[in-house]
Formats: sequence, C-alpha cells, structure tokens
Amino acid sequence: MRIIISPAKKMNIDTDSLAWRNLPALLPQTEEILEKLREMDYDALKKLWKCNEKIALQNVERLEHMDLRKQLTPAVLAYEGIQYQYMAPTVFSDKEYDYIQEHLRILSGFYGVLKPFDGVVPYRLEMQAKLQIGDAKDLYAYWGSMLADRLAEETDCIINLASKEYSSAIAKHLPADVRMITCVFGEETGGRIVEKGTLCKMARGEMVRRMAEKHVKTAEDIKEIELANYAYNDELSDDKVYVYTRKDGLF
Repeated sequence: MRIIISPAKKMNIDTDSLAWRNLPALLPQTEEILEKLREMDYDALKKLWKCNEKIALQNVERLEHMDLRKQLTPAVLAYEGIQYQYMAPTVFSDKEYDYIQEHLRILSGFYGVLKPFDGVVPYRLEMQAKLQIGDAKDLYAYWGSMLADRLAEETDCIINLASKEYSSAIAKHLPADVRMITCVFGEETGGRIVEKGTLCKMARGEMVRRMAEKHVKTAEDIKEIELANYAYNDELSDDKVYVYTRKDGLF
C-alpha cells in the first residue's frame, strides 16, 4: 500500500531538524525542468507561476542560486501547507517516520514523486502549470506515465489523499491491476457530498498522521480510523471511493 499526497506552495529550508536520506529518484527530469525555467524571462515566469511580484522575485532568485544536491531539506519537512501542519511530522516518533518513508509518497510538478526523506530545495511549480518542455505541452504530458509506473512498481493499492490536480497525473496511467482508493472528506448536502477546501486539507493531513500512529497496512484498516471531525461512512462509500462525513454537531 502507498499513500499519495499533494505538495504545498509554501516551502522552507530546514537542514537541522532531520537529515535527508536520498536524492529524488527522478532528479534527471527535475534538472531538465530547472534548465527550462532558467531559460525563461521574468514576465514569462510570473505568468507561469500566477503570483504577485514579491513571490515572483523570490522564486527568480531561487532559480538563480538553486543547487539540487546541496543544503537539502527532507521533503516532509520542506512543505508548510495546511495538510502538512495537520500531519505534524515534526512530532513523529522514529517508528512513524519509518512508516511514512515506506508508505507515503508526495507528488510534485518539479520533482515528480518524492519519498518523505528525499532531499529537496524550495521551488514554485504547480503540476497544472502550462510549462512546455520539448514536445510536451505541459507537465502532465512531460511526466506522462513515469509517476504511475514508479508507484505501480511498489504497490498494487494506492490510497489517494491528493488533490485532483495531482492525483490526475497518475490516475489514467495506472495499470488495471493497481487499485486506487480516493478518500473524500465532506458533508452531505442535497443528496451529494460537498468538500470544503481548508477542512479537506486538514483531514488529509490528520489521516496521514493517524495512519502512521496506527501503522495501517491495508485499505480495510483505514475504514476504522476516526478523525477529529470525520468518520467513515459505509453507506456512501464503495471500493474506489471511501467517504468520510462530518460528525453530528460539528460545523
């Protein structure tokens, strides 16, 4: 079993808390992407990143000084988004770190797919960015089946805790014998399940933490996990989508 999650836009450098263990597996592809980004001028990069001037200037400077092999931060500590805050990896035990290193994979437009202790540097590049590299019109086309192939080599069951932007990079490329289960965190409204962005990110992070705490090994086991605000809803779930609905009395 492997768990997939999205990266976060906000990143930091932490070379002291924990040591990184390996370079990312798809680093040659990352180097090619970096070379392409460095060929672009400021206006083109700002348009690609869809950001304000302050963020654009920060990331242009990052590109100029980026070294993909030095001053690296373990990926699980490098991202600062809501999902990572609720995963709270800084307070994991050694056994929990071992668990996520084996089971957790972070999808990335820049690095492709990461193990939690792969060494990374701060960057800005969403998977949906319209970056043309060679014959590939965008990053989905550039990565193609590479990410799905790597995951399929490791497992026949994927627990999807990633956003659609990232999970779609692998979904259509997975072999038929690899099962992908998408976890949905929402509330029932008008006969359908509605997910709310921030609450969903919080739940995804908490789910990773609970799985690590309980050392969950099978898809069936995660049905038993109760989160602070959500519980598994068997009536609304099937073998491809596990639905977790808001507990009564919570808003």
